[in-house]
Amino acid sequence: MAGGRIELGDVLTMFEYEKVRDDRRRRVIELKRVRRVPVGRHLSFMFENRDTVLFQIQEMCRAERIVEDARIQEEIDVYAALLPRPGELSATMMIEIEDKERIKPILDRFLGVDTGRYVSLQVGREFAIPAEFEPGHSDEERGKVSAVHFVRFALPADAVRAFGRSTVSLVVDHPGEQARAALSESTRAALLEDLAP
Repeated sequence: MAGGRIELGDVLTMFEYEKVRDDRRRRVIELKRVRRVPVGRHLSFMFENRDTVLFQIQEMCRAERIVEDARIQEEIDVYAALLPRPGELSATMMIEIEDKERIKPILDRFLGVDTGRYVSLQVGREFAIPAEFEPGHSDEERGKVSAVHFVRFALPADAVRAFGRSTVSLVVDHPGEQARAALSESTRAALLEDLAP
């Protein structure tokens, strides 16, 4: 599936989807394996594209038994925020905590991670692209931070050109976590497709 918007006609009926769900699920699991980048002890970034977003819409419609066009369109509109725009990468950032006893203390450590310039994408030595977080996932006044954030990296044209031939790293420089993770060659190649016009 190529890039671009997701239209109502792209979402299969529940009956049609059940016939192809196993194949789609296997394909998206493989896509996500390449597109997931763990950073530090508790963060991971899942870079979204049209295929991963369409799969989420299909799964939501299946789970919620959504069949009316208007409700399906609502799901499309909600998830459209995850689609990268031209010259952009889009990711779901997750704070992953396995120990249930430590959920609150670890989340508290990440308070404010979605403000300022704590998260960036480093392309070569020249480009540090700050993350742009979707608002509404943290409340510093109440001391609450969500475990899931939606983030964009808007790359200037020179950074897009350098992306395929440079080291690319996700960098977190927050009081609760300082870490850097270089993207693998296969991840860089997949994301370069997202950046292609």
